[in-house]
Amino acid sequence: MSMFKKLLASVGIGAAQVDARLENDSLIPGEWVRGEVHITGGDVAQDVDEIYMYVVTHYEREANDRKVKEECTLGKYRLSERFVLNPKEKKVIPFSFQLPYETPLTMGRQPVYLRTGLDIKNAIDPGDSDFIEVRPHPLMEKVLDAIQSLGFQLFKVDCEYNRHLGRSYPFVQEFEFRPTGPYRSRLEELEAVFYLKEGELEVLLEMDKRARGFLGAFQEAFNLDERYARFRLTQADLHRPVSAIAEGIEEIIRRNIH
Repeated sequence: MSMFKKLLASVGIGAAQVDARLENDSLIPGEWVRGEVHITGGDVAQDVDEIYMYVVTHYEREANDRKVKEECTLGKYRLSERFVLNPKEKKVIPFSFQLPYETPLTMGRQPVYLRTGLDIKNAIDPGDSDFIEVRPHPLMEKVLDAIQSLGFQLFKVDCEYNRHLGRSYPFVQEFEFRPTGPYRSRLEELEAVFYLKEGELEVLLEMDKRARGFLGAFQEAFNLDERYARFRLTQADLHRPVSAIAEGIEEIIRRNIH
C-alpha cells in the first residue's frame, strides 16, 4: 500500500500541499515582502529539498510579425533548507525578502505574482500562486502627476521586450501619454520609462514629434522625429512640490521640440 501511495504522491495525488499567506499584497518596488508558507504533509513522507518563491511577470515580444507573451522571473528566493515532511504534518515557515526595484507596476493588465513551491525529487512540485498589486514608488508618483499636470493623459502602460533599454531584465515598462493641452499640436505622444534603485529614480523620456509637411513625414517614416532625454530624482525631491517637478519636465520638452 505504501508503494502505491508513493506512486500516487509522485504525480500529485495525496501529496503535500503548500499555501503562501502574505502580510500585505499591495506593495511598492523595493518594499519588503513578508508572510508565512503553510505546508501540509500528504499521505506519505516526502523529502523536500527546499521551499522556493519566485517573483514573476510577463512582457510582450514580437515574433514572426505577431506579439507573444513571455514569462520573466524577477527574483528567486530560497525559504528553507532540506527537510522531511511526514504524513499529515503541518509546518509554518515565515519569510521576508525585498521586492526587486525594477518590478513593473500592475497598472492596466500587467500581472505580477509570487509562485511558491516545494522542490521534491521524483515528484510534481506542489505549488501556489498569489497575485500582488505593485503601486508606484513615491518618486514615480511625483513624475506621473507632474506629466499629467502639463496636459498629458496616460494612454497605455505595457511591458515590451527591449534589450537596449532593459537593464536587469530583457524588457522595460513603458508609460505612454497623449497630449490634450498646449502640446497637442507639437507632440504625437510622450513616453516615460522608469529606472528605480535605492534612493534614486532615473527617468527616460521619449518625445515623438507630430509630423509637419513633407519633411515631417520623412522624419516620421525613419523615426527621426523622436527625441530622448534623461533626468534623475532623489529622495530629496520628495519634498518638492509637483509643480516644481513639472517645470523641469516642461523645460526638457521645450528644448527637444523647438
